[in-house]
Amino acid sequence: MKLGVFTVLFAEKSFEDMLDHVKASGLKAVEIGTGGYPGNSHCNVDELLESEEKRKQYLEKVHSRGLEISAFSCHGNPISPDKAFAKESHESFLKTVKLAQMLDVPVVNTFSGTPGDSEDGKFPNWPVAPWPNEYADILEWQWEKKLIPYWKEQGHFAKEHGVKIGLELHAGFLVHTPYTMLKLREATNEAIGANLDPSHLWWQGIDPVAAIKILGKENAIHHFHAKDTYIDQDNVNMYGLTDMQPYSSIQTRAWNFRSVGYGHSIQEWSNIVSALRTFGYDYVISIEHEDPIMSIDEGFSRAVKNLKSVIIEEAPTEMWWA
Repeated sequence: MKLGVFTVLFAEKSFEDMLDHVKASGLKAVEIGTGGYPGNSHCNVDELLESEEKRKQYLEKVHSRGLEISAFSCHGNPISPDKAFAKESHESFLKTVKLAQMLDVPVVNTFSGTPGDSEDGKFPNWPVAPWPNEYADILEWQWEKKLIPYWKEQGHFAKEHGVKIGLELHAGFLVHTPYTMLKLREATNEAIGANLDPSHLWWQGIDPVAAIKILGKENAIHHFHAKDTYIDQDNVNMYGLTDMQPYSSIQTRAWNFRSVGYGHSIQEWSNIVSALRTFGYDYVISIEHEDPIMSIDEGFSRAVKNLKSVIIEEAPTEMWWA
C-alpha cells in the first residue's frame, strides 16, 4: 500500500508547489480534482486532452518527484434534476475518463448522483424511509429510470477506456452503503466499484472493517479515502445521526469530520489497514482533510504521521513458520 493525498486541500498552491509539498511529506501518490465539487485547480482537463506534449510535461512533473496519480476525481451529480448541473457533471466525467486513459490513471472517483422525485422534479430527493409508501415508490423510480440506466452506459464507457469508477459512498446520494454499491454493480458491470471513505460510514452506523470485508470479497474497492469522524453521543441524543445543522455548528453537531486518529483510535485505523490488505486492496490510501478545528497543514501532517504508523507497505513474506 501507498500513502497519498486528495490535493484539493492544496488548491491555493501551484501544481509544482503542491507536488513538492506532497513529496516532502513522504507520500507516494496524488489524487487530483478534475471538475465538479472538487474543482480543477491542478488539472486543466481540456488543455491536456488537446495536447500530447502538455500531457507528457504534466506527467513528468509528477513522476520526476517519485509520485504517481492514484485517481482523478470529478464528484458531481450527473442525474440531478438541475439539467445544467447534470450536464456539467456528465461532461466532466466523460472528459476525465478519456484523460485518465491517456495518462494511465486507473481510477476516476465521483458520486452516483441523486435525481428528483419525478421527471418534473426541481431538486434532488433522497428517500431514507420506506413508509409512507410514496418514499419507496420514489426510490424505485429513481433506481429503475435514472440511476441504473445512466451507470449502465457509463460503466460500459469506462470499461472501454480501461478505467475503473470509484463511487464514493456518501449519504445524500443513492449509492451510500455497501448494499447500494453492490446492487448498482450487479445491475451494471465490474468497472463500477467504491471509493471507500470510512468517515461517511461511521456516522451511518456502519463499521468500516465490516464494509471492507463485504466489498473486498467482491473486488469492489477501487480507491480509498482516509478521513475520520467524531461522533458526539450527547448531540446524537438531541439531533440524531441525520443532523441537518451546518458543518460550522461544531459544538452542537451530532458528528464532525476529523483528521485521521482524532475521531477513532489508531488501533481502529490499524484494523482498517489490515482489513484492506486481507481482503485484496493493496493500492493507495488517499488522505482527505475536512477537519473543522485544525488548520490544513496541521490536520494533514497529523494524518500523515498517524497513517505512517499503521500502513502496511511491503508484500507479505511466505509463511516460513507454518
